[in-house]
Amino acid sequence: MPNPAYCRPAAYAAFAAQLPHIETTPGLFRAACAIAQHELQATNTCQSETAIQQLVDAICGRIHTPNIDAKLAHLHDVLFDVNGFAGNMEDYYDAANSYVPEVLRTHRGLPITLVLIYKCVAEGLGLAVHGINAPGHFLAEVEYRDSNSPIDLPSVPMYVDPFYDGSLLTEEDVYNRIGQATGQVIPPTPEWLTRATGRQWLSRMLANLQAVFANSGRERDLFAMQELQALLDAQAA
Repeated sequence: MPNPAYCRPAAYAAFAAQLPHIETTPGLFRAACAIAQHELQATNTCQSETAIQQLVDAICGRIHTPNIDAKLAHLHDVLFDVNGFAGNMEDYYDAANSYVPEVLRTHRGLPITLVLIYKCVAEGLGLAVHGINAPGHFLAEVEYRDSNSPIDLPSVPMYVDPFYDGSLLTEEDVYNRIGQATGQVIPPTPEWLTRATGRQWLSRMLANLQAVFANSGRERDLFAMQELQALLDAQAA
């Protein structure tokens, strides 16, 4: 592994260590936390994992049924009503919105970091959640199966937007939200509803930070994110 010229070595090493595991939720989460370690040197991934577990425990303490609707109701109440997780619309281009440990602290972030937190907490409740790699606006997909449905029936996708207080979206709503984010008329196509791989998830997070640092003239931080992207690309080769 080459030594980084710009990225903080501890962040670079932590990111590299998780690359074999990024298609798992814990590996993806730890790699995302490693990105934040470049700027937030005091960041402790174990503390972030503890914060996730505390949210899971708070929700589990309320649930007394395996019913998926009950799990979702308490999940959304704890995350969005009690803790107030939401998009940072006042300072959207602040780099901190891309740092998972900071989003856990402030409860404000970008769609992609909020979806990752939502995914981690939801999976702690036994729910299956995926990131939707939609252009302009990252979303969550919950594999939903009505508790009264036969077990052999496939689940149906339920779309969630943690950036807007966990609002539930129909497929048509998703296309409208993509159109609002991109300023384009989006024809309905399954391509925009593709689930993100861990690699795509991290690459998009790094691209967001590169855009922020380029626009703010933070060249060394821009180059640091490019080094992490190169590491990610090399692991796929």
